Amino acid sequence: MPRPFSVALPPWLTHALRAQRGPVPWNAVLRGALAAGPLLLAAVLAGRESVGVMAALGAMLAGINDRPGSRRTAVHRIGVPGLAGAAGLVVGTYAGEGLGAVPLTLILTALGLLAGAVSAVGPVSSGAGTQLLVAAAIGAGMPLPEPGWQRALFFLAGGAWLIALRLALPTPGALAHDFRFDGERVAVADVYDAIAELLAAAGGEQAGARRAALTAALDHAQDALAGPRLRRYASSSAERRLRAQYAAALPLAEAATALAWAGDALPARTAEGPRRLAVAVRTGEPCGPLPAPARSVPGLRALDDALLHAAETFDRGGKQTGGKNPGSQRIDGEKTHSGAALHSNASTNPLDRGARQTAHKGLRLRPLRAKALIRTVTGQGGREYGFRVALCYGASAAVAQALHHVHWYWLPATAVFLVKPDLGPLVSRVLNRAAGTVLGALVFAGFAAVLPRPEGLVALVAISGALIPVATRHFAAQTAVVTVLVLALVMVGGEPEASWSRIGETLLACAIVLIVGHLPAPGQRGGNVRARLDAATDAAHAYLTHVLSGADDRAARWALRREAYRKLAEARAAIDRAAAELPTLARHTEGTDEVAATLERLVDTTTACAVHLDDTGRLTPRHTERLATLLDELVEQRERAGLADPPADLLSA
Repeated sequence: MPRPFSVALPPWLTHALRAQRGPVPWNAVLRGALAAGPLLLAAVLAGRESVGVMAALGAMLAGINDRPGSRRTAVHRIGVPGLAGAAGLVVGTYAGEGLGAVPLTLILTALGLLAGAVSAVGPVSSGAGTQLLVAAAIGAGMPLPEPGWQRALFFLAGGAWLIALRLALPTPGALAHDFRFDGERVAVADVYDAIAELLAAAGGEQAGARRAALTAALDHAQDALAGPRLRRYASSSAERRLRAQYAAALPLAEAATALAWAGDALPARTAEGPRRLAVAVRTGEPCGPLPAPARSVPGLRALDDALLHAAETFDRGGKQTGGKNPGSQRIDGEKTHSGAALHSNASTNPLDRGARQTAHKGLRLRPLRAKALIRTVTGQGGREYGFRVALCYGASAAVAQALHHVHWYWLPATAVFLVKPDLGPLVSRVLNRAAGTVLGALVFAGFAAVLPRPEGLVALVAISGALIPVATRHFAAQTAVVTVLVLALVMVGGEPEASWSRIGETLLACAIVLIVGHLPAPGQRGGNVRARLDAATDAAHAYLTHVLSGADDRAARWALRREAYRKLAEARAAIDRAAAELPTLARHTEGTDEVAATLERLVDTTTACAVHLDDTGRLTPRHTERLATLLDELVEQRERAGLADPPADLLSA
């Protein structure tokens, strides 16, 4: 029988066609509809269209950063880029008014170097760098009557309005439990669900994927609970309870990882306890008795202890209906856990002591300080980011001014979104940006021909703002929606319809970025990937050293474990982006995926060692041989990938 015909698409094209999936974030859609559109309408009614354009731009860029998560993380994720954008408006406006084309281009190039290097720090810094450069180009190239400080003020007002909506509007289900929590409760519940899925997958082919999903869930919950607050520690009983429930998940995750590492399938009953805990987090009700696993091996004993601790944590924070808390029970002949058993030895139990310290102080064992920030910005990842962004941004600004176009800001602003390496592979970004701009310009041209002005354009801005949270799932869709919104803002500001010129400028920016992106660069290519892998290696080293030292500080161990897995996830994401580049760029990071896989196995093995040391106080030959094998593989793979040798004390651990 003939095989069905199939075509294997290259990775760079596959990535361009890939889109995120999930339910429609209706709360974010509502915020988008109430953000830019109403601000623009108020300005139009007041006869200050230019002010409305600035406020709507601030709200639009804030909407792009309004991703799923808790309110406290949203303040940081939206607010920091908004402040950077306001600073860019001030610099761009005054530089554009007082400088000629050549010095202005040099200033913008220097801004590109700074913003690109800072983008290597993390997602929020990357968003801040993007808004800084986009706003600087708009300030320098968009003719508006207001001075720079007023433009920045109204731009900030637009972002602040979206933050106010984010804080004030409830999310689905929030009013049923506690209005203060939206993403936090769901994030913690997802951790327990991920633990259950990993236990169910132990011994099967999906165990590795489930462990990665658990890492993602823990990262998301950690970020949701560690966002900015007015007080350092939890200020309410509800927040203290939620943080305690998150801390109780850490030993469960550790035990589940050790059991998955062992490679033996587990009874279905083993995953039932975490599933019940997930339901208890979502509903706010007591968890009730939890099925206790058999205590036949160290991993199961660790899981049993962690479940007992979780039962005590949930029952202590939940509602008691009266009667005596029985501690351990048997239902249908099976042992189950409830909460009282740990009360007698809570002060001396390392697990309970570590959980209390984690719930009180959080998991930030080694906060990113000034020296570490400077090292990241000036390191190989920051230098490569900065060089590419500065060259593309400066070149596009110079070309745009040389064309003598009055509204030349579109070209460098487009180049910013195209050149940022953390936004996806280069060719994928270029293809999606070009397709999205053409589609958006055509759609807007059709609407502009029939809509009344300005009320029809204001409605178009509101609809586009509502579509942004859905469109962020694919770069082409996001580009199309943003193009429609920006073209509508420009027309409200009094400029003629400019769909066709925007298409030409976007295609020119795509060409500039493609050329610059493939030029030889000083130093070794793939600097971001190498920097991420080095950070992951250092974190794995710190975690392994702590475990083998025999220290009984569970809070520190969990923090080091979380840092190791988080750094590995960041490295893996950078490697996946680099692998989807054209072959001329992808070859610079060949072999790095093998290094990341070995580091993941090393951290998994370290976790299994930690659980075994807690139980017996010594390692088995299987553990020591596995560690030695992985360390040898790590040296060989790093050498093949052209990476520096790992720390010497890691190899001698």
